[in-house]
Amino acid sequence: MTEHRIINQLDELINIGIAISAENNPAKLLQEILEGAIKITGADGGTLYLVQDNAMSMEIVQSHTLGIYLGGVSGNSVDMPVIPLLLSDGSKNYANVVTCTYHKNEPINIINAYTDQQFDFSGTKKFDQLNNYRSQSFLAVPMKNHEGDTIGVLQLINAMDTTSNVIIGFDDVSQRFVESLASLAAIVLTKQNLIDDLENMFESVIQLIATAIDDKSPYTGGHCRRVPELTLLLAEAAHNSQSNYLKDFTMTDKDRYELKIAGWLHDCGKITTPEYVVDKATKLETIFDRIDLIETRFEVLKRDAEIEMLKQTLASSPDDTAAIDKAYHEKIAQIEDDLAFIKKSNTGGEFMDKQDQQRIINMTKESWKLSNETVPLLSKNESDNLTIERGTLTGEERGVINHHIDATINMLDKINFPKHLLNVPEYAGGHHERMDGNGYPKGLKREDMSIQARSMAIADIFEALTAKDRPYKKGKKLSESIAILSKMKDGNHVDPDLYDAFIKEKVYLKYAHEFLDSYQIDMD
Repeated sequence: MTEHRIINQLDELINIGIAISAENNPAKLLQEILEGAIKITGADGGTLYLVQDNAMSMEIVQSHTLGIYLGGVSGNSVDMPVIPLLLSDGSKNYANVVTCTYHKNEPINIINAYTDQQFDFSGTKKFDQLNNYRSQSFLAVPMKNHEGDTIGVLQLINAMDTTSNVIIGFDDVSQRFVESLASLAAIVLTKQNLIDDLENMFESVIQLIATAIDDKSPYTGGHCRRVPELTLLLAEAAHNSQSNYLKDFTMTDKDRYELKIAGWLHDCGKITTPEYVVDKATKLETIFDRIDLIETRFEVLKRDAEIEMLKQTLASSPDDTAAIDKAYHEKIAQIEDDLAFIKKSNTGGEFMDKQDQQRIINMTKESWKLSNETVPLLSKNESDNLTIERGTLTGEERGVINHHIDATINMLDKINFPKHLLNVPEYAGGHHERMDGNGYPKGLKREDMSIQARSMAIADIFEALTAKDRPYKKGKKLSESIAILSKMKDGNHVDPDLYDAFIKEKVYLKYAHEFLDSYQIDMD
């Protein structure tokens, strides 16, 4: 009978070891550890304590006879005070079984708590009186990890004789099995904590990089933080969609985590982009805004016009003064109008028509005098910048900006991602691709990209349209942003089914209420 029981206990230990080694849910893991110990020993119940802030914190409580199941995945919280490991004078607390087990770093096996004189069982006896119960035999075993540190204590209550159903003490064999289980449980818990700590550290480093990129420029602040949020909202809408191919798209929590990490890293290559390009708030800006130099030239033109007017007035008869004065004021008005037009052109925008571009080009044919030397009113470089059709960047500067995605891909390819994050480079590296193959850097088409990467492409565009911190524009309203996104869908720029999910699930509105100003929310 004894041999059969030992074999059963060994079999249970093996099964519990396999189960807890594969468990990733911390609450369920703790519950399986305690339930396994109860099953191996035939105990009526037990508690599991973890060491937290120099105290023992009760995490799981079970009693089969009383029907008590607290903590773990039971849905019932454990509202019990912690037991301090040290007394008020700083000495070690040996009065409680679990704290004594911790300090002595060895099991404590008590046959009968009611006759024991070593430990304080007053609380236990009060509990028994209130619940018509008898907490008699105790087995407390330290949970020691691979470094020999006690991270918790398994405490079992009331070993039960299987034939007579009376309370007995915990035998030596049961104690050894519980010691083995406690050791294994400590290693599993430590492993899980290390994994969690590494993931938290990894995520913190990623967010640190993204924040550094955002803080690098006041004009893109928050972009790396907002795109992951919007990407996940859209991917969740795709997960819920039942239309077309999206009905087969599902995400697990691991998939969501992988996509979140990709979102945080999608612009990591911008760390290589020069600030003078990222921060180019006006078309003429380099280290400073060269509009001030052009204003000086126009002041010289106005001065020269005034000098010319005075010379003509002195050399002419009084009858010609009115005509000279009129011509002077017309010239001054034209100079000021040209300067105002240049200032307006310098601010950038969504579109500059050909006629306005030609007016700037014509000014390169005009001149002003610098130290008795006649030079063009606008240089070719100034003209090229002032005639930028969209935004504030020249083609060369836009190439520098666009290089960030190549840098992102190169950086991510150098990271040895674990199995559950292997798709991060693909998700993060595809947010500038188009469905028709005209995107960059690889010219991928829709069928070459995952749904996650296509979701991030829409998120990146919509965030840029509505962003309030761009150097040359205010954040657009929802109606205008969605109208532009709709044209992109029609032009095979973004995924049409994802766009439909974006609209149907009102992803734009969920995002807007969290990140946009009230003036931008002009639709529901």
